[in-house]
Amino acid sequence: MNDPIVVGGHTRFRPFNTGDTYPEQNLDNDLCQAVVAGDTVYVRGQIGQDLDTSESVGIGDVEAQTERAMANISMLLTEAGAEMEHLVKLTIYIVDPRYREAVYRTVGRWTRGVHPISTGLVVSALARPEWLVEVDAVAVIPGGAR
Repeated sequence: MNDPIVVGGHTRFRPFNTGDTYPEQNLDNDLCQAVVAGDTVYVRGQIGQDLDTSESVGIGDVEAQTERAMANISMLLTEAGAEMEHLVKLTIYIVDPRYREAVYRTVGRWTRGVHPISTGLVVSALARPEWLVEVDAVAVIPGGAR
């Protein structure tokens, strides 16, 4: 894990450059996996990917990819000083409407009792062809940031 950095007064977790993450593409963007701005945590869209190695996991298995995406969100929230119960908004992207039930069942296990709002979208593709689902999240830490 990279150490968090502060840019523009906001703490950024797991900074990376897209040139390293997507070596097959001609990209050069400085991004991060999560940002804490005030009492709000914004989590970048998570997919079936190991955040430490950038390796895709669960190839061909939308449920396994969703499980990893939600585990990544949980880990990033913890690193940012938040918890899953602080989730307020999820956006879920799937590449096939037939994946909806498996994806939402998996997300539901991770958010049981939390009741975040959610938007679901069916998209034609994600950044890599093996990715079937992506989930981004917003959480609000009660009483302000850490």
